[in-house]
Amino acid sequence: MPDRTVTRAIEDDLEPDAIFAVLTEPRLLPRWAPAFADEVEKIGSDSWQITKNGNKFTMQMATSAPSRAVDYLREVAPGRQGGAYIRVLPRPAGGSVVVMTLPVTGNADAEGVGAVLVEELNSLVDLVKASRSMQ
Repeated sequence: MPDRTVTRAIEDDLEPDAIFAVLTEPRLLPRWAPAFADEVEKIGSDSWQITKNGNKFTMQMATSAPSRAVDYLREVAPGRQGGAYIRVLPRPAGGSVVVMTLPVTGNADAEGVGAVLVEELNSLVDLVKASRSMQ
């Protein structure tokens, strides 16, 4: 049976709260996850309208600050929610480990999804570093 999800992780010296802060601002998604979103607009307290290649869909964001968990969820089938599940873990001796799990949908292959996921994680870390250097 083919994989239905792909999980990847990245480690860095960045503090977990700095990464969590970027993840909880969906307007930044196009900067680090351009395969997912071209534009992001807030439409409710935890609802966002995502535009990708001219198509629009609604995303719900669920967060937990104590566990530094961020889930970007959308309807993937009638009555079923799915999406990106992200956890920012403290790394022993300092820094962070960011773990993200994505679904493999449609005709996509797990290897291709994994490659995009690695690019997104690298872009996320680069964005956090850039935003910290501007402060």
